[in-house]
Amino acid sequence: MSTAAPAAAPPAPERTSFGGLKDDDRIFTNIYGRHDPYIKGAMARGDWYRTKDLVLKGSDWVVDQMKKSGLRGRGGAGFPSGLKWSFMPKVSDGRPSYLVVNGDESEPGTCKDREIMRHEPHKLVEGCLIAGVGMRARAGYIYIRGEFVNERLSVQRAIDEAYASGFLGKNACGTGYDFDLMLHYGAGAYICGEETALIESLEGKQVRQQAAAGGIGAAPSGKPRLKPPFPANVGLYGCPSTVTNVETIAVAPTILRRGPEWFSSFGRKNNAGTKLYCISGHVNRPCTVEEEMSIPLKELIERHAGGVRGGWDNLLAIIPGGSSVPLLPKKICDTVLMDYDALKEAQSGLGTAAVIVMDKSTDVIDAIARLSYFYKHESCGQCTPCREGTGWLYDIMTRMVKGDARLEEIDMLWEITKQIEGHTICALGDAAAWPVQGLIRHMRPEMEDRIKFAHQERIAAA
Repeated sequence: MSTAAPAAAPPAPERTSFGGLKDDDRIFTNIYGRHDPYIKGAMARGDWYRTKDLVLKGSDWVVDQMKKSGLRGRGGAGFPSGLKWSFMPKVSDGRPSYLVVNGDESEPGTCKDREIMRHEPHKLVEGCLIAGVGMRARAGYIYIRGEFVNERLSVQRAIDEAYASGFLGKNACGTGYDFDLMLHYGAGAYICGEETALIESLEGKQVRQQAAAGGIGAAPSGKPRLKPPFPANVGLYGCPSTVTNVETIAVAPTILRRGPEWFSSFGRKNNAGTKLYCISGHVNRPCTVEEEMSIPLKELIERHAGGVRGGWDNLLAIIPGGSSVPLLPKKICDTVLMDYDALKEAQSGLGTAAVIVMDKSTDVIDAIARLSYFYKHESCGQCTPCREGTGWLYDIMTRMVKGDARLEEIDMLWEITKQIEGHTICALGDAAAWPVQGLIRHMRPEMEDRIKFAHQERIAAA
């Protein structure tokens, strides 16, 4: 009788196609607001289902499940979420720990978190409790962009309903765990999307003066902190804190209920899960849609946004992850996948997954100049490279739009972006530099033609 061990099963073939997410696998089932967003409708859709059981499994279990799921932060940086949550202290030194949720969503082109807060607020509120348990936090703060009036009313009502139902506060969900949740309004400062600047703003720190239409206006604007110390050690009010994105928090309860293996089955390795994509610009049907990670960019646009206006061949370029990532020309957009690693290889980024489509009618130089103005306006002014460099970028880009420049200034513009990139406390400097770098990298002939044509016109006029 043979005693040889049976042959090991061959490994499952690696997936090569992605997309076409089934309705049964969607986490956000009311993202378009077609049903009741409040507690009765939310519970009918599965929110708050046996949340007590999830809480009672404890902090270590929650963090371990999040690590196994492969979830990466949905706010732009893409840092592994479970790992980030695990940085919080396991044993308190007497200071409380805090969860801080970034609902500021000021990245141009991005409109996903507002849909969650408006139409799926209970997913966010329940997610705060679950994440709070994982981080051993006793309180959470949702920092919401002040202009989001309907969204903040929706989230506040959901918080009130959760308290009234015993899901928050003392003995949350009957678990013996105490967790409070507060909503805080921001005042429209892009810099407060950076975690330490958000903490500064939440603490009521510094107000900067900025030029406003008709005079000087005050705009509350946190200034980023130097790190270390990191927020997990010294964060909000000097206590251990973790700042994370609305979408990241909102998907946590579903991941724990359905299992990390279910979530990690979507997307390529290290790019797991489903994702909300915001598609705007020159498409036939702008939308926010939940899809599988790693879906091809072309398929995403044609399947959900009705294709590019005038057809795919009319495409000029796409900014794939919000205004702060470099644009990609059509030849790359034909095949690139929508995930962190594929877009990084293409010298861009997934960012917030805000897909901004530009067809051939676009003056791409003017479009990037407009973004340069935005970053100049939103710089907090703390770091010299950003404070001075964003102004230089905008001034030169304004001249580039008119062709009022010399050819060698294109290289000078590139050099300025490199002097800004990586030399500031926070990533706003990088965000200002990358759109200009993408323009030069892929659209340099257009910039040169603009300068040459303007030069010829000046000679003819003389």
